Amino acid sequence: MEMFVYGTLQSAKLLAAVAGGPPLRVVEATLDGYEVRPVAGNVVPLISAKAGGVTGGLVVSQISAAQLARLDAYESAFGYTLIDVDVQVAGAVKSVKMYLPPDDIAVGEGDWSLAVWTAGHEAVAVLGARELFSYDPPLSLEGVRRRWPMIEKRAWAKLRAGAQEGPVTVRRNAADQDLTVTEMDSPRGNFFALQSLKLHYQQFDGQRSDVLPREVFVGIDASLVLPYDPKRDRILLVEQIRIGPVVRGDRQPWMLEPIAGMVDARETPLQAAIRESEEEAGLTDLDMRHISSFYPSPGSSTDYFHAYVGLCDLPDDHVSFGGLEEEAEDLRLHLLSFDDAMALVATGEINAGPLVMMLYWLATQRDALRGLR
Repeated sequence: MEMFVYGTLQSAKLLAAVAGGPPLRVVEATLDGYEVRPVAGNVVPLISAKAGGVTGGLVVSQISAAQLARLDAYESAFGYTLIDVDVQVAGAVKSVKMYLPPDDIAVGEGDWSLAVWTAGHEAVAVLGARELFSYDPPLSLEGVRRRWPMIEKRAWAKLRAGAQEGPVTVRRNAADQDLTVTEMDSPRGNFFALQSLKLHYQQFDGQRSDVLPREVFVGIDASLVLPYDPKRDRILLVEQIRIGPVVRGDRQPWMLEPIAGMVDARETPLQAAIRESEEEAGLTDLDMRHISSFYPSPGSSTDYFHAYVGLCDLPDDHVSFGGLEEEAEDLRLHLLSFDDAMALVATGEINAGPLVMMLYWLATQRDALRGLR
């Protein structure tokens, strides 16, 4: 089969991640009567008919049945369908297939640029495609649609992790050869994921460790916000039921926590903090102060949290309930004096680790934030 690809699949790296091996043969081509525009609110493009339009792309040849199945999973899961088109290749007309988007996708403003997309989004698109096609057995089209939002979030988390240069004044400055992953099973799970792997690493005594089997909860990056009113010396906490305590057997699974939510694809941790503050607690115009970014449980989870204190006004009549109905959030909001919150830490009623850390950070900065020093 031969296929005309436009937009993001012109990226050799993404095409390889989506189609898999063996390598595909590609040649430049143009398609008359169509234009490529951005999808509204997204960075990906769509193609639509336009009189006089000319679209550049690639004709991909020698597509195997297995590769076509992977391309179908990547495109058909979101309503794209294969149609026949005639393209120009080196001055000659060639009949090929092309994926056409569904009619209900909204078109954004302006032009779509492959160069701009490549610079800002190619790497994360490749990471997402690699996870998508790592599942065994392969995901159904419904499985792709259901899992894709979380796959995208995890891809962005991996991109942030690979870009950050953590300080190494005390701990080992890791080199590539210090750690070897010998086996990585496919993820399991519909929302979050569990993944098994085997690895060995360079020990502190200079010897190589045995090959160790491990399992890890594959989570996401999340932003946490502790709203603090420095004039009234009070904070806002969120109460909700939590599944971890339920499964552990805790008789009190309703937890007191900071505002928290996942960092969405193409969103910064600060943007997520601002968005979640409004969604969960109706708070806007917070003065965000970054506390720390950290792994809450690095021995068993990839979760990575970005913690903020949000300076704001918390009057007595602030709303008592929050959250989004479409996300099945059932949240009760509590206004507490700082001293009362610390008393709950002492009794153990506040027992969410990130909140404990954030309150102790606030204890060290409280006077300065209140203008007392």
